[in-house]
This record gives sequence, C-alpha cells and structure tokens, in this order.
Amino acid sequence: MIEITFLGTVSGVPTRDRNHPAIALEYYGEGKDTLLFDCGEGTQKQLMISGISFMRINKIFITHWHADHFAGLIPMIQTMNLEKRKHDLKIFGPEAERFVEDIIDLGYFGLRFPVEAINVPFEGSEVTLIDETEDYQIFSSPMLHTVPTTAFCFQEKTKWSVDTKKLKEMGIKTGFWLKKLKKDGKAEYKGKMIKLEDVSVPKSGLKVVYSGDTKPNENMLKLAKDADLLIHDGTFLEEDENKGHTDVKAAAKLAKKANVKELILTHFSRRYTDLKELDEEAKKYFKNTKLAHDFMKVKLKS
Repeated sequence: MIEITFLGTVSGVPTRDRNHPAIALEYYGEGKDTLLFDCGEGTQKQLMISGISFMRINKIFITHWHADHFAGLIPMIQTMNLEKRKHDLKIFGPEAERFVEDIIDLGYFGLRFPVEAINVPFEGSEVTLIDETEDYQIFSSPMLHTVPTTAFCFQEKTKWSVDTKKLKEMGIKTGFWLKKLKKDGKAEYKGKMIKLEDVSVPKSGLKVVYSGDTKPNENMLKLAKDADLLIHDGTFLEEDENKGHTDVKAAAKLAKKANVKELILTHFSRRYTDLKELDEEAKKYFKNTKLAHDFMKVKLKS
C-alpha cells in the first residue's frame, strides 16, 4: 500500500492555507519506507502536523533548486542533527552534490550522521533508474523548466501471487519452501526445481509519478505512461510561455494521452484564491482529476 500526503501545494510564495511544495510518500512493503519529494520552506512543521516523523525519512528527491522546492532542507537537516540522528540520509536531484554541499556548509553545526548527495541526469530524454530496493524502483527523467529540473517515478515491483489451484493440479503442497520460492524465484520441492512463474500469477506494482515544475513535454509523457497516479504541476489556468510551468488544460491532456488512472494537480499560483475554475477546466479534458490541498491524503492499493 502507498499513502501520499501533500504537505505543500502552492507555487512560489506561501499563503495562509498553502505551504511550499513537498509530498510525503509512505510505502508499506516488507517494512515501511517514508520518501519525501521536494522540501519547501516549512516542510518539517507540516510533517509534524500531519503526524509523519521526519526522522523516518531516509531519501529525499528534489526536482530542482528553486528555493520553494528545497529551502526546507536547511532547517530539517539541522533538526535531524539536534535529534541525534545516526543513520544516513540520501538526497537525489540535478546537481545534488553541488547544492547539498552548500547546504551542509551553512551555519556552525557538525553533522552526526552522513548525508549522501546523488546527482540525477537533467539533460536528454532517457528514463534513468536512480534507486532500487527489494520492493520498488525510483526513476527520473529530465523536464523543461527555467533551471535544470527532473521528474520522479516510484514504481513498485511486480508481485507474484501463488496460485493454489495450480499447486493442487501439480500435486504440490504449500509450506515453508514457498518463502524461498518467492524470494529467489525458484526452489526445490521433493527433488524437483519449481520456478515462480510455474505456480504463480504476476500482478503489476503501483506506479506514481511526480512532475515538479515543468512545461508539458515528451519526457513526461513517457515517464507517466500507464501510471496509477500522476501528480503534476498545474500552476496556471491559462498557458504562460515565460514561466516554465504547465496550465491545467495541458496537464489534463497529457494525463489522458499517457493513459494514467488518476491526475492530481498541485503547485497553484497564489493568484487563485478559488480553484473552482481550474478544476472545471481540467475535468473538461480528463475527468479523473483532483486538485491538491495541504494535508490531503491519498491511498493506493495494488
């Protein structure tokens, strides 16, 4: 299961009701992983209000180095340090080594825990695998903004469900050996080697894509293809060529073309105090669209 919490949903300047961009993704697999996508000003307080422990965050993915998307890193890393964090923190992003080093050098404090900066590609059209666990993979792809920018994709790995009917037909009994089969993809049963695909059916894992700030582009179309959820920049009601963002109509059209199941728009300009018109415009082109608000939660089950 995946639970997503929108911690900030405004563009540029925060408002009373909307914080700078940040999204927490909690993944419940063999254990529980808490991932953070972008970390605008005030993110650690938003996490506290939402009941999500920032000390559990081991990986942070920064789409680009505009302050509204990363400035929350500075106080949060220092708070982690004051709370005597010991385990490492990984920060992914375009030119991450350059900017993370500058952040760590700010102020007079010595880190008690390692921070690893991991650069991700921001030029070209490739979809790149940047992180992997037993349960999921994280991919990135370059986007179109006014500075080097990437989008990220969380892809749960394919799960195999043992077909008890097949086992019965093959005269195989369930037991402890199935644990080894699921782990290794094959296991010996009474002298015969059984492969996972022989007795199981595959089930595709969940896919969540987060755009950050971007103009509509082919890279996003490729990255978001068949996603269960696309979280996309919906800064403006109408197209604005000079801002490096996406209007809600273009985001909705992209979602439909990419065949995503659900679109959630976020990163709204503060000029919109009422989002009704943005909502109506987006739904003309993709009906399963929602508009994010701070502390909105979304659960996805495979």
